[in-house]
Amino acid sequence: MPNFTTNDGTTIFYKDWGPKEAQPIVFHHGWPLSADDWDTQMLFFLAKGYRVVAHDRRGHGRSSQVGGGHDMDHYASDASALAEHLDLRDAIHVGHSTGGGEVARYVAKYGEPQRRVAKAVLISAVPPLMVKTASNPGGTPIEVLDSYRNALAANRSQFYVDVASGPFYGFNRPGAKTSQGIVQNWWRQGMMGSALAHYEGIKAFSEADQTEDLKTITVPTLVLQGDDDQVVPYQDASLLQAKLLKKNTLKIYPGFPHGMITTYADVINADILSFIQGAAVKAA
Repeated sequence: MPNFTTNDGTTIFYKDWGPKEAQPIVFHHGWPLSADDWDTQMLFFLAKGYRVVAHDRRGHGRSSQVGGGHDMDHYASDASALAEHLDLRDAIHVGHSTGGGEVARYVAKYGEPQRRVAKAVLISAVPPLMVKTASNPGGTPIEVLDSYRNALAANRSQFYVDVASGPFYGFNRPGAKTSQGIVQNWWRQGMMGSALAHYEGIKAFSEADQTEDLKTITVPTLVLQGDDDQVVPYQDASLLQAKLLKKNTLKIYPGFPHGMITTYADVINADILSFIQGAAVKAA
């Protein structure tokens, strides 16, 4: 399997498809998944002539189940190491959920200073800060996040079934038609990874304050989210991202869930392609 080793000895698995001379699109997955969550997007953009790259975050998928470094700084550092390993330049970085936080930290700290990034895309992303605090009253209460930790520690397998068959894709909404294939694939990806990485990752995606990351980014950034996101409420995420980013295009999709990159892949892919090509992204 294609992989490389970071400075702290972590082995990172990645996929790298398409012409090496083509413009790269780098995909950053959500918690607790793997690069496989982007298969639909990778096949779509590969067919459009792009070089498509995705990696398994440390402790996730086929990467090392290391005992530490499960925080946004290490996630971004690993993404930078991947970009250097493959010498990715003029790249578009696309992040979903936790991956959106990874993209924001990477672009701000490494990608732009190293002049490797052309554009960024944040989808249902966690920045600027997910947890509720005195300065972030619209955030998710810590009790909700603690319930995630408790459920994961008690019965991770059942917890992942419940998340995938419920709020992640909106399958718990009245009249929603559940796709067992999607649920099973989410569970499969989650169970491939490390319980420790996933447990500590809850703190990483919910308590990392990325306000300054968003303020620092100057490349054009596409911000996408559904207004029925039950995991990361859009009022405390994409709407705030748009206020902090210097150059952004914001699109809110009525009724779309957190996992819309899977359930509405055709819509999301078309909008990302328009953004990459410099065309206008149509209003929802």
